[in-house]
Amino acid sequence: MKINDVVKAEEGEIFDIELDENILKANAELAQQNRELLRKQGVKAIDVMGSIGAGKTSLIEKMVQKLKTHYRIAVFKGDLTTTIDAEIIGKHGVNVVAINTGKECHLDANLVQKALRRLDLEATDLLFIENVGNLICPAEFPLGSEKRIVVISVTEGPYMVVKHPFIFMDADVAVINKIDLAEAMGVDIAKLQNDVKKINPKTKTVTTNCRTGKGVDQVIAALNL
Repeated sequence: MKINDVVKAEEGEIFDIELDENILKANAELAQQNRELLRKQGVKAIDVMGSIGAGKTSLIEKMVQKLKTHYRIAVFKGDLTTTIDAEIIGKHGVNVVAINTGKECHLDANLVQKALRRLDLEATDLLFIENVGNLICPAEFPLGSEKRIVVISVTEGPYMVVKHPFIFMDADVAVINKIDLAEAMGVDIAKLQNDVKKINPKTKTVTTNCRTGKGVDQVIAALNL
């Protein structure tokens, strides 16, 4: 079937899915406050983004296991309502703050600022902030982190990078997870890597199997940790 036309939202069309400029500006100002506070306290913060089931929690869990003897680690775990994943990470003996967003599909700088007030920053060197599972909204809401990771999975199909380009534009590292399933899913990993590079040539790409831990050391290296 041929696609005859594509309907696109024009600039100035503001509905529920369009974000008011004032909201984005206010978030950017709070993010800058967070960034300055974290730098002042010597805390390196990493924003971990990706869709539901991509492997964000598994990646953080594996990195915590490898790094907890070198850094004093804290984790902010964003979720709509539960603390399930926060409890999983907490079992590794690091400080975890659960952030429930209710109906919101992303974390914002205000929620992170509230969470920072509950954290002993003087006893923290490294902070992982796991965003809510979403490949769209988090891109427009910086949190004040030093670096941003996007975790994708081959189970999301061969076109997910080109379909969701905006989240990669400000990504320092793109993690392609579940590589053991690539052949079964008919996904070309090299093409996914090239798709990321076309969007942001500066983004480092790393392939992983976070279930086994394969590639996690390379993610840590890409983050200069």
